[in-house]
Amino acid sequence: MTVTRRNLLRKTLYGSAGMLAGSMLPKAALADRFSPGAAPIHYPDPNIIGLDPRFKYKIGNAAVERIYTGMRWAEGPAWNAVGRYLIWSDIPRNEQLRYTIEDDHVSRNFRMPSGNSNGNTFDFQGRQISCLHQSRQVIRYEHDGSVTVLADSYDGKSFNAPNDVVVNPNDDSIWFTDPGYGSLGWYEGTLADTGSPQPYQKEAVYRIDAQTGKVVKVTDDVYKPNGLCFSPDYKKLYVSDTGASHYSAAKSVIRVWNVTGKVLSGGRDFCSMTYNGKTGNADGIRADIHGNIWAAAGWVGEGYDGVHTFAPNGDRIGVIQIPEICSNLCFGGKHRDRLFITASQSIYSVYVGTQGAHIT
Repeated sequence: MTVTRRNLLRKTLYGSAGMLAGSMLPKAALADRFSPGAAPIHYPDPNIIGLDPRFKYKIGNAAVERIYTGMRWAEGPAWNAVGRYLIWSDIPRNEQLRYTIEDDHVSRNFRMPSGNSNGNTFDFQGRQISCLHQSRQVIRYEHDGSVTVLADSYDGKSFNAPNDVVVNPNDDSIWFTDPGYGSLGWYEGTLADTGSPQPYQKEAVYRIDAQTGKVVKVTDDVYKPNGLCFSPDYKKLYVSDTGASHYSAAKSVIRVWNVTGKVLSGGRDFCSMTYNGKTGNADGIRADIHGNIWAAAGWVGEGYDGVHTFAPNGDRIGVIQIPEICSNLCFGGKHRDRLFITASQSIYSVYVGTQGAHIT
C-alpha cells in the first residue's frame, strides 16, 4: 500500500489491521512501559486501539500516562473544575486523595477517614457528594465543612453499600446505585450480618429528591447496579450490571433506560461486555458530548482490561489498554478532554479528542 497522509492518518486514528482485529502487545510490553527507567513511548500510542472508524478520539501524540500509584483499590474519580483538581477514593485504606493539575501533586489523606468511600461526584453548586461503604450512606460535604447525610435507608432498612452517584441538573436530583460490595467483608466497608449477597435491600438504583429529600427506588431490574451515568441530554440513564460476580443468571452488560422526570422506563441491554470471546465487567461509566459511553472494564487480563468505548447504538468502537483492572473514570482538565482512570493500584490519564458530557 502506498504511504499517503490519508493512510497514515487512518492508521493513527483507528490502528493497523491487526489492531482492528483486537490484537495486543507482546506479553510484557504493556506493564513494562510504566516501569522506572522505561523507554519513552513511541507515538501514536499502540494501546489506544480504534476498532471502528467512529472512534475518532485518538490523538496521535498523546499517550496513556500513569500519574500516581500506591493505592490498594482506587475508585470514584471526580473532577472539580473550580479547584482544578481530581479526587478519588482508596476504599480499603479508608481515604480520599487529591491530584492538583498545576503541579501534578498528589495529596494523600485529603479525607481520612473517608468512611470507606467509593463513588464521588460534585453537584452543580460545587459540593462533593460521596457514597460511603462503612456507614452505608450517601453524604454531601457542605461549603462550611459540615456533612449532610442525604440517604441512609429505604423502606425502613439500611442500604447495602452505596456505590456510585451522579446528579441531574434539571432538578438537582441525586441518583445512586446500591449493589452491596462494601457489605461483603471488612476490607472495603462493614460486613453485613446476614451473610447474603443482598444483605438488606434488593440491589437497586435510587433517586434523592433535591427539594424534599425523599428517596425513591427507580429500578431494581438489574442484578448488581454498579457505575451509572446520564446521556448528554439527560434523557437516558446507563447502568453497568456486575451481577455475574454473584448471580449465575446475570449477564455482563450495560443497561439503559429512558428518563422522564423522576421515572425510568423501557429498560434494555445497551451493550455486552464480551470482547474477543472473553467476558469481563464494566464498572464505572461516563458519557462524552457525542453520546458515546466510556466504560472502565476489567477482570479478564491483558488485551481486555482498560477502557471500552461504545457508540450511541451500543457498538464497541475503541479500547484503551491498561495493565491493571479498571474500576472507574471521569473526564476532567480545562476542556474536559482529559480522561482520568482509576485502575486497581494506580491512576492513569490520557487526552482524547472529545469532551465529557457533564461537569464530572
